[in-house]
Amino acid sequence: MNHKKITIIDVAQHAGVSVTTVSLVLSGKGRISQTTAERVNRAVDELGFVRNRQASTLRGGESGVVGLIVRDICEPFYAEMTAGLSEMFEAQGKVLFLLQSGSTGKGLMRCFETLLTHGVDGIVIAGGVNSVAGLKERAEEQGVPLVCAARSGGIEGIDVVRPDNMLAAKMATEYLIKHGHKQIAYLGGESHSLTRAERLGGFCATLLQYGLPFRSEWIIECDYQQKSAADAAETLLSHYPKISAIVCHKASVALGAYFGVLRTGAEVGGGAVDSFYQQKIALIGMEDAPESELTEPPLTSIANSAREIGYATARRLLLRIGGQNLEAQNIIVPPSLVERASA
Repeated sequence: MNHKKITIIDVAQHAGVSVTTVSLVLSGKGRISQTTAERVNRAVDELGFVRNRQASTLRGGESGVVGLIVRDICEPFYAEMTAGLSEMFEAQGKVLFLLQSGSTGKGLMRCFETLLTHGVDGIVIAGGVNSVAGLKERAEEQGVPLVCAARSGGIEGIDVVRPDNMLAAKMATEYLIKHGHKQIAYLGGESHSLTRAERLGGFCATLLQYGLPFRSEWIIECDYQQKSAADAAETLLSHYPKISAIVCHKASVALGAYFGVLRTGAEVGGGAVDSFYQQKIALIGMEDAPESELTEPPLTSIANSAREIGYATARRLLLRIGGQNLEAQNIIVPPSLVERASA
């Protein structure tokens, strides 16, 4: 005879409360009234629900589990950042519980509630969260520390760790200018991206600082797929052959642009001095990737230290888990130049 295993959902339905409330009663976290707690415990006894070891551990202290919600783990930035988080947490004897909310972030609240139900010690949200309201309040209500790690933005009143996008774009543009380039385009990113807006701010400000022309038709949108970038770069250079250099929004965009340049018959690399025989286009990418070393010549880039962002995020969350009452901070990790070939 098969007996159905009693789950936390069954307990919630029997007690007439939410799954989250049952989890809070079992873990001893959050502000739950005595009446509600008694009702949940009565349901547990009546149904014969087996309280797991994790819940017992939570009642006595920390679970040793930290939750991470990321939109797309395949994105190199977030993959590298996750590696940094994992290293730091494992060194402190904690395990990372990873959930993926999807490229649009629509599953964020579902993932968030799942982590709360499992009684994690803290939560890291990686990526934009501007479209979801109530996360900060839910975390505070249940006493779970929350830190954001993203390319840009965050939640007001919550610690956020992110790269300096404006400085990265300024460094990339200035690098090209100091190698003699004056006709510089920007390729990549989509109009709704706050990261792109910040980088474009740094790009445009640097052009103006050096008295160079800003041309809106030289700022091209495209997604991060290499084929899209290759097509966009080829079209851009075909229409505006005076362009001598391109700042690329991501490493994958720079790699795509590399092939787009070759399609036009031009070469990649070199300074702004025109070759009598063949035009040369300089490329510089942001968010460095190992593949940038494989081209000929290798591509210079501005690294945003995704792994260091992971380290800094973990350190901040560990302080929160330890009970330190800290003011919310906007922690910005500076970029660095990875020079592989002369522009």
